[in-house]
Amino acid sequence: MAQITLKNAAGKDAGKVELDDSMFGIQPNVPVMHQVVTAQLAARRSGTQSTKTRSEVRGGGAKPFRQKGTGNARQGSIRAPHYSGGGVALGPKPRKYGQKTPKKMIGLALRSALSDRAAEGKIIVVDTWGWDKPSTKAAKAALAGLGIDAKALVVVGRDDAAAALSFRNLTEVQLITPGELNAYDVLCNEYIVFTQSVLPTPAPAKAAKQPKTEAAPATEAAKQPETEAAPATEAPADVSSVADAADAEAPAAPEAAEWAGAVKALADGSQPEGHPIKGNADSMLYHTPGSSFYSRTKAEVWFDTEENAEAAGFSKPASQQKDSE
Repeated sequence: MAQITLKNAAGKDAGKVELDDSMFGIQPNVPVMHQVVTAQLAARRSGTQSTKTRSEVRGGGAKPFRQKGTGNARQGSIRAPHYSGGGVALGPKPRKYGQKTPKKMIGLALRSALSDRAAEGKIIVVDTWGWDKPSTKAAKAALAGLGIDAKALVVVGRDDAAAALSFRNLTEVQLITPGELNAYDVLCNEYIVFTQSVLPTPAPAKAAKQPKTEAAPATEAAKQPETEAAPATEAPADVSSVADAADAEAPAAPEAAEWAGAVKALADGSQPEGHPIKGNADSMLYHTPGSSFYSRTKAEVWFDTEENAEAAGFSKPASQQKDSE
């Protein structure tokens, strides 16, 4: 890390202070600074300029003269763009000039601008201003003691009201808080003055996520609770056997073969003979021939009559019930 001389409010040496290389010691990236500054200036534009088109200009409702017989070119309105007092063709309208700039580019531009000022020796760090009450005279004397003879950007903390009130009346000084620090203001000023408490430091890197590790097996020496625990049962030898046993105990789902007048869907999707009604097991609805959803429904089971379909738990869609009523 580079070291510079720490100053006090009187301009005298007060020790050494280190400047972080990641903030003040990188190679300035000029194209990124240009792009970020351009975007920042574009965002300042109000974008309220506006002109009237031919449809917005007052008057011109009547045709100025007849279509034929005058020898002149045909005209439909005296508010056309080529007439004096007419509308403006392709004129400006209200718009937003803001550009989307990635946060990493904004940070790189700020670091590049600070590094450029640090390379020129224009970064000044003061331990503290130490003013109990605002004094423009004291602020002007402090700048002279620090050797600042050009425009300066003074970064003050939010709780340092005395320093902010002291510097704000000086035309050659621009005040800014640490959260408002940006590349454009750094490049617009010759000197950058920080106090030691607001000196920029890099943001701490996020800790990498650790991979999940399997829990360590319980040891025999684990302490038992004071209360008497229930006797442990022996674990099944094979997990698959337990799953098979659970499947055996669970009741089997009803199939089409168990429903009266029902036939499972054929492999080719065709209609079984004598079973024209389609049944869908997901929605538990059945559709009769000629209904709106009949051709779009994929039958999983076929019924011979509506009574057998309803007996199996299927129901007719509500829209078809209204039509039948």
